[in-house]
Amino acid sequence: MKRRDFIKLTTMATLCLPQVFSAISCRRRSPRPNIIFILSDDHACQAISAYGSRLIQTPHIDRLAQEGVRFELSYVTNSICAPSRASILTGQYSHQHGVIDNSVVMKSQEETFPVLFKKAGYQTALMGKWHLKATPAGFDYFAILPDQGHYYNPDFIEKDRKYQEHGYVTDILTEKCLAWLKNRDKSKPFLLFMNHKAPHRNWMPGPEALRLFRNEDLPVPETFFDDYRTRCEAARLQEMRIADHAYLSYDLKLFPLNEEEITEQEKAGLAYWNSVYNRLTDEQKKIWEEAYRDENEEFRRQKLEGRELALWKYQRYIKDYLRCVSSVDLSIGRLLDFLDKEGLANNTLVIYASDQGFFLGEHGWFDKRFIYEPSIRFPLIIRYPDGVERKIDREHLILNLDLAPTLLDMAGLTVPASMKGKSFKDILQGKRVSDWRESFYYHYYEYPAVHSVKRHYGVRTSRYKLIHFYYDIDCWELYDLEADPQEVNNVYNHPEYQKIRDDLMKELNRLRTELGVKPEI
Repeated sequence: MKRRDFIKLTTMATLCLPQVFSAISCRRRSPRPNIIFILSDDHACQAISAYGSRLIQTPHIDRLAQEGVRFELSYVTNSICAPSRASILTGQYSHQHGVIDNSVVMKSQEETFPVLFKKAGYQTALMGKWHLKATPAGFDYFAILPDQGHYYNPDFIEKDRKYQEHGYVTDILTEKCLAWLKNRDKSKPFLLFMNHKAPHRNWMPGPEALRLFRNEDLPVPETFFDDYRTRCEAARLQEMRIADHAYLSYDLKLFPLNEEEITEQEKAGLAYWNSVYNRLTDEQKKIWEEAYRDENEEFRRQKLEGRELALWKYQRYIKDYLRCVSSVDLSIGRLLDFLDKEGLANNTLVIYASDQGFFLGEHGWFDKRFIYEPSIRFPLIIRYPDGVERKIDREHLILNLDLAPTLLDMAGLTVPASMKGKSFKDILQGKRVSDWRESFYYHYYEYPAVHSVKRHYGVRTSRYKLIHFYYDIDCWELYDLEADPQEVNNVYNHPEYQKIRDDLMKELNRLRTELGVKPEI
């Protein structure tokens, strides 16, 4: 090579180096990531193998956890669907955004994070459960389930039409999301919500999952036969015990019912069951009848009572719940495979969360609402290869109202003052955070209502939890979560906890004052 050619070649290479390094830098830390927010409904941490589940393997959710950040201390501030979803969108507590229970219409969406992303040039879409009694704002396209939606042959609402699709809701939502991703405007970053109905009550599995866990005896929670001996009356007065309040037909799939099985309580359950079962086609009904027939006949032959009957109900409940979870896990696997195939994985932030936790037989219960751990702790996993450190975070108390400011921060967008949550971007990126919260405020309002869980509020710290039940009751509970992680021993009146109780009372009052909580609603 001639000296002149060599100098020319090295000069060109030198000039290109900044562009090369710039491209690498941009690929590693893009300021405008794509975002896919996968939100399931009532998915408990206890039903995810990455969280140590003894019940189920969830390999695709586990993959997200292995490739991103899994949070151990993620909590909601009001464990019920609509209020939690409103908090996720607004970054506010229930008393601030106004959706204190499932009956309240969400009035303002002016500063929800989808609206802000859309204004910043993102292409936005929402598929699945919405449940906020208002038309979604901030989305270029949406296809939502009316109210709770249906598992089979669900209806959908778009901006200008309502229609029905044939099939299983988890599969249909997956197809809708993949189709939208394929046909999106590829010149823009995107924000996509994939809002699953599953595993919400009444836990109707997809056709391929109906025979999972057949002939297995799944582990029963240690507290399944909790006698609530040290608790307030609120624990005894609830109506969410699997043994006493789960409907044979609607919840536990005992069908068709014999005449003697149709009690006064069961009449309501039968009406609910007919409303969902009659949506099935003849072919779908045949699959269902074949799946449950033998077990239902065996149940009737056994004539179970007492503890044995309660345990049968638990096994039927938990298996159907987990069957629904398995379909969600498969859906996530399909989505992750699509991102890999399309070259989108590195610059797409994928978040998996549930709108709250759920009781999977702990204290004998299903549903949520109570401030106890299985209800308020929700799974939170975030993967973003270009901007998130792989780890398990067991240190920071993360709240559902932190999600909005964090996603805005990750996209380089301004977080409005109306959002009261805190961005945990630095935590995601492995940086030290010295001023993170050491406690949080919880408030449940929906009473009198379904399940009869009393109104209550409280404070949780890294170790303790103080709770006040009110409205038509006045009772306090205090739990030492280190000594009593199952929350069965109320130590509110124990002399050795007096100073701790007093300190927690001060912290609770401080939070209520700081957050502007009005006198008890």
